[in-house]
Amino acid sequence: MKLPRQNKLRTLVVCGIALLCFAAGSLFAARLIRVRQVHADNSRVFELMIYHTVPGKAQELEAIFREHSKLMAKHGLDVVGFWVPNESPEWKDTFVYVLAFPSREEATKRWREIHEDPATRPDVEAAKLIIERVGGEFHVDEVFMRPTDFSAIK
Repeated sequence: MKLPRQNKLRTLVVCGIALLCFAAGSLFAARLIRVRQVHADNSRVFELMIYHTVPGKAQELEAIFREHSKLMAKHGLDVVGFWVPNESPEWKDTFVYVLAFPSREEATKRWREIHEDPATRPDVEAAKLIIERVGGEFHVDEVFMRPTDFSAIK
C-alpha cells in the first residue's frame, strides 16, 4: 500500500527532526561530560622524585623505601609507583618514584605530616648516608607536574 505523498513528506520530516534532536543531544551530553572531567582534574598534581645515590648504593635506598612506603601510605601519600633503572648504566645509581595529590596544597600538607612523624626519622637518617651530595646539598631532583588534557592518567 502506497502512502500519499503528504504522509511520506511528514514521515521524512519527523524522522529528520528526531535524528537532529538525537545528534544535538549526544553532542551536548558529550560536551558536558568533558567539561566536568577537565574541571574535576584541574588541580591534581603529580610529584616526580629522583634520588641520586652514592655509587653502588641504589639497592640500599630501595630497601629503605620498601619499608618507608608503609609510612607513606599511612600518611595518605598516594604513590603511583617506585622504579629502579635496569638498562641504562648512567642511571644505575638512581631511585625514582611518582606521587599523586589532589592539589599542590594537599601535597604540602601530607609532606608536613609525614616529616613531623617521629617514626620516619630512622628512614631519613639511613637515607642521608647513601644519597649523593653535590655542593653540600642532597642530589634529589623533584618536580611537580600537571597532567595534560590528553594524558591517560589524570
